[in-house]
Amino acid sequence: MGKHSRLAKWLGAALLVIWAALAIHPLFRQDWLLENMLVFVSMPLIVRFGPGLKFSDATYICMFVFFVLHLIGAHYTYAEVPYAHWYSSLTGRSFAADFHVERNHYDRLIHFAYGLLMARATIELLAARAPPSGIWRWLLPVLFLSSHSVIYEVIEMFAALVFGGNLGVAYLGTQGDVWDAQKDMVFAMVGAAIGVTVWLLAMRRAKVE
Repeated sequence: MGKHSRLAKWLGAALLVIWAALAIHPLFRQDWLLENMLVFVSMPLIVRFGPGLKFSDATYICMFVFFVLHLIGAHYTYAEVPYAHWYSSLTGRSFAADFHVERNHYDRLIHFAYGLLMARATIELLAARAPPSGIWRWLLPVLFLSSHSVIYEVIEMFAALVFGGNLGVAYLGTQGDVWDAQKDMVFAMVGAAIGVTVWLLAMRRAKVE
C-alpha cells in the first residue's frame, strides 16, 4: 500500500480540526450525527484506499472543499445555514432582494458541489479499477455520481420515516417542496456533468502538451 502525499496529510489534519470545531454546539445534535455518517463512513475508506487508487493532489483538494461544505451544513442543518445573514453582514444588502430567492438553497449547493467536486475522484477511481473507453469515459463517471444522489435521497426518505418528528424533518430538509428530492438529483447530475467535462478536457490537454 502506498502513502498519502504531504498535501493530502495536511488537508486531512485541517479537516479534522474543522470537524472538531463544527462539532461544538451544532444547531441540532441528532441531525448532526446523522449528517456525519457520511464522514464517518467515507473518511476511513479514503485513508485506507486513497494511496492505492493514486488519487492526485487536485482530487484531495476537491474532496476537502466538499467535506468542509458538508460539515458546515451538518453544523447548522442544511435548511438553516445562515448564508443570507453572512451576505447581509458583509454587504449591508438583502440576499433575498438581490437574488430574488426566499428558500434556503444550501442543500442544492451541496448536491451540485458533490457532482462537481467529486468528479475527478470518480475519474481516477474508475481509471484505477475499471477503466472505461470511448463515450463511456465521459458517461460512466456522470452516471456513477448521479446514482449516489439517488441512493442518498432514498436513505433520507427512510431515515425520515424511521425517526420522524423534528429530526426527520431536519434531516430530510425539503422545506415544503414536494419535488425537493428530484431537484437535488438534477443538481448533482448537472454538477457531475460539468465536473467530468472540465477534468477530462484538462487531462486530455495536459497529455497533448
